[in-house]
Amino acid sequence: MKLHVLALDGVFDLGLACMLDVFGTANELAALQDPQAPPPFELALRGLRDTVRSAQGLQVPVEALRGDEQPDWILLPALGCKLPQTLLPALERPEVREACAWLRQQHAQGARVAAACIAGFVLAESGLLDGHAATTTWWLAPLFRQRYLRVALDDSRLVLESGPFVTSGAAMGHLDLSLWLLRQASPALAALVARYLVVDERPSQAPYVIPEHLAHADPLIARFEQWARAQLAQGFELQVAAAALAVSPRTLQRRCEAVLGKGPLAFVQDLRVQQAAHLLRSTRLDIEQIAAQVGYADGVSLRALLRRKLGRGVRELRGN
Repeated sequence: MKLHVLALDGVFDLGLACMLDVFGTANELAALQDPQAPPPFELALRGLRDTVRSAQGLQVPVEALRGDEQPDWILLPALGCKLPQTLLPALERPEVREACAWLRQQHAQGARVAAACIAGFVLAESGLLDGHAATTTWWLAPLFRQRYLRVALDDSRLVLESGPFVTSGAAMGHLDLSLWLLRQASPALAALVARYLVVDERPSQAPYVIPEHLAHADPLIARFEQWARAQLAQGFELQVAAAALAVSPRTLQRRCEAVLGKGPLAFVQDLRVQQAAHLLRSTRLDIEQIAAQVGYADGVSLRALLRRKLGRGVRELRGN
């Protein structure tokens, strides 16, 4: 399998290293199993110049892009921009525009594209993701959702395949994405590499999401988040919440969906899950007492919600 890793100036150091190390390790382990066989992955590090400066200031030698190449996959590690105020100017750089044009050309020639973490923004900038589903860094999901209206964002997913494109979630999603690609070629080799690198499979970003960080992307949603936290022990009613915020129920519903990709009730459930998980880890309250504090009549409903949202039960969350 021919893989080209496209590194742009300001590339996220850890992400780039994850991608290179996963496939480098795969080639080494494959050679141990069959010394006569060629490496299963032909890996090339590409860029728009002879060297790329990483987000931490390291000089990384790269090979120049060529239009006549036909890789099977193009891998995009993230830019080292963690906040909208640094990411948005980075996306306007001429280098990103040129990279987007090269991606469109390579895709037209049959290459598939895998974008990790914030690199999903670069892929979306190219227009190639229009009409497809994607995931991205969870805390930038509101920005992604507002900027790329033609992309169906599912930020709960850690790795998401949609047609010829695959995207992954935040930071260590570089590992998950690389292992996903490796699994397409050899599930056994992927399992071996994961054991060598001590990587557990993580199907979702949901356990890592901090709801209030998402809410801060919009003033109304930030106010709703503060109000909802103060009302967690009470039953939720959209009309009551909207009246407290001096907006119509329809406005609150539409703003939540536009910013968060979910309705007000689903967001309140996220807050309840976060608070319940915190109480399970930090107190010895039983599940019935915690359920009462976060607005559930009994522990049965809360147990089911924790399992569905976090993929873990009460014992696992408590660590015993």
